[in-house]
Amino acid sequence: MNLFPAIDLLSGRVVRLREGRFDEKKFYDVTPLELAKRYEAEGFRHLHLVDLDGARAGVPQNLEVLEEITSATTLHVDFGGGLRSPEAVEQAFFAGAWKMNVGSVAVREPELLRRWMMHLGEERFIAAVDVRDGRPAVAGWQEDTDLSWEQVISNLTELGVQYISVTAIRRDGNMQGADLELYREIRRAFPETQLIASGGVASVEEIEELEGMGVWGVILGKALLEGQIKTEQLKKYM
Repeated sequence: MNLFPAIDLLSGRVVRLREGRFDEKKFYDVTPLELAKRYEAEGFRHLHLVDLDGARAGVPQNLEVLEEITSATTLHVDFGGGLRSPEAVEQAFFAGAWKMNVGSVAVREPELLRRWMMHLGEERFIAAVDVRDGRPAVAGWQEDTDLSWEQVISNLTELGVQYISVTAIRRDGNMQGADLELYREIRRAFPETQLIASGGVASVEEIEELEGMGVWGVILGKALLEGQIKTEQLKKYM
């Protein structure tokens, strides 16, 4: 299983939000590059980089941070936030993104995502289906949709999307535990999908349970950043 330490960016700084709310934020006294290098030195191979400014604006705002990290480390960086046009996707690609994490377009315009996949390769994209009260939210989690996560994931898998990231928004930033039942339901309904679990993962035991379900990857945010999960506990995944 793959572990993805997360770095969320707001105004170029490392930040964590609570349930995606911009009025409940906490900044950290470390630069994005310093944190990325720390994760690399600790043995992580991947990084989940989120441009919160871009997610809110609809256009990436922190591509220079992406390029700085991909130039200075060997981390495989998946980048998301504001990737809603082919120009933005190509900018992220040329800034060194290993995979592009696409949310709003994946939910609202999956056929457009499919065209991007045909252009740059299916393996270059992760579809982000971020769920609040059973329904995907878009535009940096600021807008709810009338769709169910089952509908959205079904549409995406029919179009050939291999990698799907699902964040349980109500758990995100709370360090109170992942929504394990949600991931069980997704694995039962879509067993062929390479599922990435995100939101509230707070212990190594949860990571092991997600691994047992066949989850492909786990995103680690606040619990790793603040030391509730220790890197030395994760060595078997490195």
